[in-house]
Amino acid sequence: MDKKYPSDMSDKEWEIIKDEFPRRKKTGGPRRYEIREVVSAVFYTSRGGCSWRMLPNDFPPWKSVSVYFRPWKKSGLWQRIHAKLRQEVREQAGRHKEPSAGIISVGKNDRKRGPKGYDAGKTIKGRKRHILVDTLGLIRSLSVQPADRPDRDGAKWVLQKVAVTATRLTLIWADDGYAGKLIAWVKDICGWRLEIVKRSDDVKGFKVVPKRWIVERTFAWLYRYRRLSKDYEYLVSSSENMIYIAMIQLMRRRLAINST
Repeated sequence: MDKKYPSDMSDKEWEIIKDEFPRRKKTGGPRRYEIREVVSAVFYTSRGGCSWRMLPNDFPPWKSVSVYFRPWKKSGLWQRIHAKLRQEVREQAGRHKEPSAGIISVGKNDRKRGPKGYDAGKTIKGRKRHILVDTLGLIRSLSVQPADRPDRDGAKWVLQKVAVTATRLTLIWADDGYAGKLIAWVKDICGWRLEIVKRSDDVKGFKVVPKRWIVERTFAWLYRYRRLSKDYEYLVSSSENMIYIAMIQLMRRRLAINST
């Protein structure tokens, strides 16, 4: 299929993810729109930053795309695809499919509607995106929360999500905002070591901080997808799924380019 937009998938990229989407039921009529076209429409909104109603006419109607998107989101489909591709990218890079170390950080985003809050200390009005990434910068866990929730509490939500499944994880790096009681909590609840990576007081101006630059690079990747430039979603669950969708696009492209 010819690519009409930069967000469209090549045939090789579609082959990587197509089997993850539900097949047509044996009962009922044929599908009116190809699943590939529906997925391409979702990727277009993610990369281009437009609303559903502003999808170009050469995609399926926006209402039809939304009909597919909602149950996929509720069933955790995007999260499952993301987890599968993350393991494949790690193995392609010669790593174990599950990381033994990670980096945690938080990014801010404005939000006008829906659940939100205000962090007076950081002057953030809206929501925060808490992410835990591996040493390749791939997301292992994430949580979108109102900005008035302290960063340490947000970190607990992110880490508890993977406390059981991340069996190889032993070490997490973080910045000064996570120092204090969280270190003991991580050790007691998760069995991991939380190590604070501090910026040197002697350095003036910009300086790359060891380990922390990895998670900052991940945020930079996400901001290439304009739907994530601000938090445009009313529901927190939609916000989290849009992050998974952006990372899926990044990883399936990487897998396709590096495949033999």
